Amino acid sequence: MTRTNGKKDCTISIDINWLYQTLRQHMGPSGWWPAEDKRDIIVGAILVQNTAWQNADISLNRLKHRTGLNPEAMLALSQPELIDLIKVSGFYRNKAKAIHNVFKWFNDRNWDYAGIASRLSQPELRKQLLELPGVGQETADVYIVYIFDQPAFIADSYTRRLFKHLGYQKTDTYQHLKQQITLPSNFTYQIAQDFHGQLDEFGKQYLQRDDTFEDSFLAQKLAEYQQAQKRQ
Repeated sequence: MTRTNGKKDCTISIDINWLYQTLRQHMGPSGWWPAEDKRDIIVGAILVQNTAWQNADISLNRLKHRTGLNPEAMLALSQPELIDLIKVSGFYRNKAKAIHNVFKWFNDRNWDYAGIASRLSQPELRKQLLELPGVGQETADVYIVYIFDQPAFIADSYTRRLFKHLGYQKTDTYQHLKQQITLPSNFTYQIAQDFHGQLDEFGKQYLQRDDTFEDSFLAQKLAEYQQAQKRQ
């Protein structure tokens, strides 16, 4: 990575293993994504788009109370019924269509997560997910990591904010950052799940405003890391 500070360029190279271990050491296991069942995650990942998790959680609980997220019961809901149940999460018409389409896609494949993952390469699986209306890049990657149990990098908004502080220049879009990051070969899906949780929890605590990163433990550790890199 190259970062320009107005006077000179300096090369920034962040070891993802170092970042993960630093976050985990200071914050502990993330326990993310908290869910009783993978269908909670499938629906929650759609409901949380462009809204706070608190709103998504209200809608998710209303759906669970009404249907138990049973596929037949979910698919039997009319669009007006589904919209009414998830209205608090916003963008409810698009989200209702997305939930129906995603449930139908999984239902047509007998909810066989392992079977789906074994039959498709990760790029092909991601391509099929992105073809579903209402499933964008972040939601597709969430499904890959938390539904299909495969390691992948989720470049959500908190993560992009953090990597900008780490010296990465192209953090303006999901795809720009994702193209720059390759997860280490030792990353299992469990580590990828925890890593995403660590990044989001850090974001909630230190990246709500631009000026709070410098007060974080990671800012100090980053300075020490960069000094060590220069000495090598």
